[in-house]
Amino acid sequence: MPLRLDIRRELTARSERVKSVDLHPTEPWLLCSLYSGQVHIWNTTSSTLIKNFEVCDLPVRAAKFVPRKNWVVSGSDDMHVRVFNYNTLERQHAFEAHSDYIRCIAVHPSQPFILTSSDDMLIKLWDWEKKWQCQQVFEGHTHYVMQVVFNRKDANTFCSASLDRTLKVWQLGSNQPNFTLEGHEKGVNCVDYYSGGDKPYLISGADDRLVKIWDYQNKTCVQTLDGHSQNVTAVCYHPEKPIIMSGSEDGSLRIWHSNTYRLEDTLTYNLERVWCVQAMKGSNSVAIGYDEGTILIKMGKDEPAVTMDAKGKIIWSRNSELCHTSLQGLDFSTVRDGERIVLPVKDGSAAEIFPQTLQHNANGRFVVACGDGEYIIYTSMALRNKAFGSALEFIWSYNAAEFAVRESSQTVKIHNMNKPKDAKSFKPEFGADQIFTGPILGVRGGDSLAFYSWEDQSLVRRIEIDAKQVFWSENHDLVALCSDDSFYVLKYNAEHSQEPDEVSSPFKCSLLINFQDGFPDAFEVLGEIEETVKTGVWVGDCFIFTNALNRLNYYVGGEIVTVAHLEKPLYLLGYLPDVNRVFLADAELNVISYNVELSILQYQTAVMRQDFDTANEVLPSIPKSARPRVAHFLEKQGFKKQALAVTTDPEHQFDLALQLGELDKVVEIAKEIDSVEKWRSVADLATKNCELKLASEALRKAKDHGGLLLLATSAGDSQAVTNLANDAEAEGKFNVAFLSHMLTGNLTACLNLLLAANRLPEAAMFCRTYLPSEAQRVTTMWKESLSGKHAEAIAEPEKYPNLFGEYEDSLRAEKFYNENKTREFASEYPEMTAVTERDLIEESIGMESEDEEVAGSEDIEENEEIDAEEEEIEDSNDAADSDAKVPEASESSNQASPAEIISDSEVAALEAELDCIDVNEDDVDDLDSEDLDFE
Repeated sequence: MPLRLDIRRELTARSERVKSVDLHPTEPWLLCSLYSGQVHIWNTTSSTLIKNFEVCDLPVRAAKFVPRKNWVVSGSDDMHVRVFNYNTLERQHAFEAHSDYIRCIAVHPSQPFILTSSDDMLIKLWDWEKKWQCQQVFEGHTHYVMQVVFNRKDANTFCSASLDRTLKVWQLGSNQPNFTLEGHEKGVNCVDYYSGGDKPYLISGADDRLVKIWDYQNKTCVQTLDGHSQNVTAVCYHPEKPIIMSGSEDGSLRIWHSNTYRLEDTLTYNLERVWCVQAMKGSNSVAIGYDEGTILIKMGKDEPAVTMDAKGKIIWSRNSELCHTSLQGLDFSTVRDGERIVLPVKDGSAAEIFPQTLQHNANGRFVVACGDGEYIIYTSMALRNKAFGSALEFIWSYNAAEFAVRESSQTVKIHNMNKPKDAKSFKPEFGADQIFTGPILGVRGGDSLAFYSWEDQSLVRRIEIDAKQVFWSENHDLVALCSDDSFYVLKYNAEHSQEPDEVSSPFKCSLLINFQDGFPDAFEVLGEIEETVKTGVWVGDCFIFTNALNRLNYYVGGEIVTVAHLEKPLYLLGYLPDVNRVFLADAELNVISYNVELSILQYQTAVMRQDFDTANEVLPSIPKSARPRVAHFLEKQGFKKQALAVTTDPEHQFDLALQLGELDKVVEIAKEIDSVEKWRSVADLATKNCELKLASEALRKAKDHGGLLLLATSAGDSQAVTNLANDAEAEGKFNVAFLSHMLTGNLTACLNLLLAANRLPEAAMFCRTYLPSEAQRVTTMWKESLSGKHAEAIAEPEKYPNLFGEYEDSLRAEKFYNENKTREFASEYPEMTAVTERDLIEESIGMESEDEEVAGSEDIEENEEIDAEEEEIEDSNDAADSDAKVPEASESSNQASPAEIISDSEVAALEAELDCIDVNEDDVDDLDSEDLDFE
């Protein structure tokens, strides 16, 4: 069967003639040197030109990346080597290296050396750490030296190709070649080393249109590849695939099998002649330089052929070699996350095919290698051949002895290793472009995915989704269907209804998946996640996967948890619960691991199944450092009380208690944390629960003066407003203090605040309005703080009373207000008249008038009483004179009568009282006259 390579064109960059190409090992960059004298760097991901070096006016025939120095080293037809920093685009160094055109540059993989070859028939070694001194000159060729390349297995040796029809192998430190390989009939243009460990081979291409494979140990030509119709200009051994690539001036790139030397494919992109080909270790990318631009292609899958069983045994392939190792018995206590694990590698045997996929079966006893249209089943321990056959694709069943193969795009065959003769073949109705393992057999055909029973191949359900990967959970009740830009998680009901849909009536779910034929209740959609899954594995109900952004995540209960950000693409091997680690491999088959606690996954799985008894049993085994993460998971699932019991993070505890309305817990945590934000939250919750006293205390600790003002005024608590005013004044919050004093009527305190803030103009205006008695003092202070015309422009009320209208009235109104101010209560508010609606001047004048009327009426009443008393006295005297029969006194008698004595004394007293009354009346008359004059 032919080698099956999925070849995809990734980049087409039109330009001048391309003389050399190079790929950056870590960045997605493609370097091209052009015949026009420029060097371009393309971003292979975005297909954009990101850097451009103007080297010289002559062709640049060689350019190479030096990643450890961030350099691009170029050689051109002006015989100069130039060094550029590819980050800053600055030229770091330049020197004349040869006396003729520079054809090639090779960078030593570890030492600070470069090799240059030239049309002057010389090869030179340069050391950049010694200021680019020439360390050695290699002489021996008799024509142009077209290419030099370091041996990938031994970097102290290199090979050169020359138009003198020879290949020479050299060693650093020696001026003479180790040996010379001859066999081409015309000049040799290109050479490359085989990177595999099993063959000491070289490959060369020449103007005789031939490609030759050389054994440099035996110094013999082992194979000649004939097929090009023009000069062969570039050859390359692919470092990852068992292929040889050769480019020619006939415009074609030919792909040969490196083991069978069979021509596998011929690529023609109609860009004229091919001048260079470059592949890179650890990548499937191949760059090809043409007369009219550059092409970048991908050959095969990026994912390496590697598999790991449930016990940690790993088997992988290097080209056609099978190797294996085991993780059992290793101490992972000192292994850090993301660190490469050093494993003892055991070489197995060479596979008869090039394995593109490797898979263990369910119990791990067998492993299958599939590629080149064939499959071979090996025993996993000794890698002995157990069975083989034809297959474009191979999958194991959940039953360890059963498997299925896709023989063509129309036919799927199911085999049982225990019954090799009872194979069942069937043709899916919608085609078979890809097959997937699981409790039911998945077959993708077109834009739909169909599931069939392993037993009788009956249709279980068809789903309209272009799924590229399907991952089943260990219990076979959950499945992830992965498309190009998202994946869906479905629940599988194995006990589905036995009555399938009679007609193809689609049922469209909320997540835009169309279910078609089959059993209607076989699947239930749980969620859609906008992530591109590259590799994945289920652990319980948790789906661990790597995505297109090189992140290691796991999905559980609708939540994505990021375990690690990966530095480069990694591919999941599996999870070992014994060591709580998930294992991954890169394209170079380096094994890396990350810690993922099994107890956390088990707990989250139990929560998803709402099995809280099991969850509570698992909880003690979860490390305390991981409990906040578990609590966040519980919170997102709606189990906030459980999250509050699990979390150890005070901040998270506070948030959860706040959401649950547990005021006592909130206050307890707030006392521990003691932050302004926490006390504000306490105040909000306390207010909501009508705990106004606690709310006031919380607002005070939070120093939320605005909230305190709102609370105190809403409650009508004047003492609280007074306390707030004092606190705000002590903390320099003059606005709140001023407003609080105004609300309590403490005008003097308001004035003092304005004076303390040196706001003298405002203080003067305040006094003019509210405290006229202080206007003179404050105006004087304001005037003294100024000088010149500004001070003279300010009038004082005592000196210029005519400029202060109704000044005396305002003083009287202030006095009146202070004397008649009473304590007011919030309950009286509906019956109260606001101060802003009262005219205090009129009220004060009216009150004085009432006082005068009262005083006048009292004087009149007193006069009337006195007149009445005098009349009574006179009446009594008259009565005494008429009625009393008193004998006439003798002239000689000097003794008065009692009536006379009483009458005289009473009259004297009344006269004294009248004198007092006259004085009072005069005073009243004087006051009335003054009032009339003022008016």
